[in-house]
Amino acid sequence: MAISQVNSNGFGPTNWTTATRPVSPFNGMQGFNTTLGSPEWYSATVAAWVSFSDGIPYSVQYLVVAGGGGGGRGGYGGAGGGGAGGYRSSVTGESSGGGGSAETTLTINSGSAYVVTVGAGGAGSSGSTVKGTSGSDSLFGTITSVGGGGGASSSVAPYSGLSGGSGGGGGQNLGAGGSGTSLQGYAGGASGSYSSPNYPGGGGGGAGAVGVSPASSSASGGNGGAGVSSSITGSAVTRAGGGGGGSETSSAGTGGSGGGGAGGGAVSGTGVSGTTNTGGGGGAGYVGAGTGGSGIVIIRYSGAQRGTGGTVTSSGGYTIHTFTASGTYTA
Repeated sequence: MAISQVNSNGFGPTNWTTATRPVSPFNGMQGFNTTLGSPEWYSATVAAWVSFSDGIPYSVQYLVVAGGGGGGRGGYGGAGGGGAGGYRSSVTGESSGGGGSAETTLTINSGSAYVVTVGAGGAGSSGSTVKGTSGSDSLFGTITSVGGGGGASSSVAPYSGLSGGSGGGGGQNLGAGGSGTSLQGYAGGASGSYSSPNYPGGGGGGAGAVGVSPASSSASGGNGGAGVSSSITGSAVTRAGGGGGGSETSSAGTGGSGGGGAGGGAVSGTGVSGTTNTGGGGGAGYVGAGTGGSGIVIIRYSGAQRGTGGTVTSSGGYTIHTFTASGTYTA
């Protein structure tokens, strides 16, 4: 059992187990943890015990956006827009996707290396019998954002969009929108029971709103769901909008704010790709479908530069590391 008094050197107990650590430690208290077999010290900054083998811990805020899903393709009827990539943020006062609040900041250790993966956008459908491809996940350390769901095409049953960070839009007649991931994004729009004359498809879901479901068989394709704005870099930028849905004979849906690609209208329409490094979904089209936009990973911390990796900038007292491609952050 650990000794509870403070010794003459100003340190706390010399030995303890994980279960018998001091109940009210002070900043800098040191001791040997016999459970772990290593010395440790208490950091009041992060309110945690830190092993001597670890570097000095510090907190970072992050924005992790996955790749958007590819749009579906017509050929007989309309198709669904691609869903936006999953959106996770720990920036104080901002939102995560799917209506979630900012997550808890991440504590990392100086000197440690953290893998950063920037997810690619999913390919647009290559034909009316193939759904759009879902986007790839983005990661920073233990934080994973899920790739956006691909949009439904007009000639592959069931005509539902794929689930993902945000869901892909439904296609053809009775196509359901794919579901989004909790606290990352919203569902895609459904095509409803609407058929002739336009067979309109649903818009892809966005990080900030569901994809739009067409209101009638004579409506245009559904608009993509809106994205979410962040000022993590010092300027407000909206990312992770859903792709617009297509239709057989009428106009298509617009892309959601935040990089969503517009759908392509009628039989000559080609869906627009989602914007690079926004995680926007690709637009649906009759002749061709848009590819989802690639994701992005941004981290920031207070004060001067401490780590390396990505493109380094500063704003408002923060150092900011922006990754537009996969790499490593060394704290």
